[in-house]
Amino acid sequence: MKWLSVLPQQCLLLMTCLLLALEAVPIDIDKTKVKGEGHVEGEKVENPVFFKDTGLYYDEYLRQVIDVLETDKHFREKLQTADIEEIKSGKLSRELDLVSHHVRTRLDELKRQEVARLRMLIKAKMDSVQDTGIDHQALLKQFEHLNHQNPDTFEPKDLDMLIKAATSDLENYDKTRHEEFKKYEMMKEHERREYLKTLDEEKRKREESKFEEMKKKHGDHPKVHHPGSKDQLKEVWEEADGLDPNEFDPKTFFKLHDVNNDGFLDEQELEALFTKELEKVYDPKNEEDDMVEMEEERLRMREHVMNEVDINKDRLVTLEEFLRATEKKEFLEPDSWETLDQQQLFTEDELKEFENHISQQEDELKKKAEELQKQKEELQRQHDQLQAQKLELQQVVKQMEQKKLQQGNPPAGPGGELKFQPPGEHKVGDAAKHPAGGDQPLPPGHVQEPAVRTDQVHA
Repeated sequence: MKWLSVLPQQCLLLMTCLLLALEAVPIDIDKTKVKGEGHVEGEKVENPVFFKDTGLYYDEYLRQVIDVLETDKHFREKLQTADIEEIKSGKLSRELDLVSHHVRTRLDELKRQEVARLRMLIKAKMDSVQDTGIDHQALLKQFEHLNHQNPDTFEPKDLDMLIKAATSDLENYDKTRHEEFKKYEMMKEHERREYLKTLDEEKRKREESKFEEMKKKHGDHPKVHHPGSKDQLKEVWEEADGLDPNEFDPKTFFKLHDVNNDGFLDEQELEALFTKELEKVYDPKNEEDDMVEMEEERLRMREHVMNEVDINKDRLVTLEEFLRATEKKEFLEPDSWETLDQQQLFTEDELKEFENHISQQEDELKKKAEELQKQKEELQRQHDQLQAQKLELQQVVKQMEQKKLQQGNPPAGPGGELKFQPPGEHKVGDAAKHPAGGDQPLPPGHVQEPAVRTDQVHA
């Protein structure tokens, strides 16, 4: 987002370093003043253009902090008069002590949520490797966009760390992207060579011939104008804007392509200028054209123009910077632009090193797979052993039951008790309940003794 001051004459990018790769949004004077009244404290300005995703792992936290700070009138005023050095040095961060209480409360809440999110990520990572005894406080040190020693409150140090972390990470964005693209290209070549190894000599020659033919076809394209040169901009002026090339005017061109009318050409607006050039080289319908390479070409063009035109390195081109660039010799007489297909993206030594690294990774994965297979086999062996013991035990119980039946003994119940009483036998408990002389039926053949009368005993 571009934060601009309320007054057009005092336009200043707010927190430029913090928002290096964020899409700009103007703050319209009519949205912050109604009938002479200033911006309402705590009221968030709704902007019609959205943030660009920075790609940072703390992108959401960054956005939320910005949104909250936007609502504080005092902080907004300080931002309007601050320069880049004040932002970088951390001087602006000390103004956080003067913001309203509800803003600080909301920032505290955001920080607690971010710390909780990071702890959850750490736990998930540790759980994946079955690690125990997680020291969250120690592991939080790896995250440099907040003060982990105070997880509950958002302090000036937190804002300072957030600014510096975002600045550093975004400045390294292009370098990281270059490395990732080189790996992509080397992987393509590696896979192609590995595939050729699987073919016989005749098929391999056909594949090599086809590859060279596609490579030549891809390189056979119209001349690509140098990005940001007069020829390149005039082509956009004529073909995209539909204007007379003889009436090309840099100032008018700038205003035409400042899509959101904020007074800046941001990275997305610049990248849109290169579409015509890219269409000369890449066509999604062609087998030989790689769309990943096309996007890398677009980013290279944008990066080149920014390096040439963006004087203060804020990733935004002002009208003044743009007009100054049109006065340079390079604008009128640029060097030829080499597309990706005309460059050697990696050397054989780099490819060999990359393949060795892949081979090492494959060996490690193979070892892990073998270890897992051994563990699986051992678990299967233990399972089979337990199953055999279970079957053996069941067989022993079955034999014991059969033996009891053969001896005339009733089979035992679950608790070992007899399921029924054979004739002539009583449980001990039944004897206690039914003493002799009771009215229980006697077993067959048993003669009951006559009862002795008490008077006969005394006699």
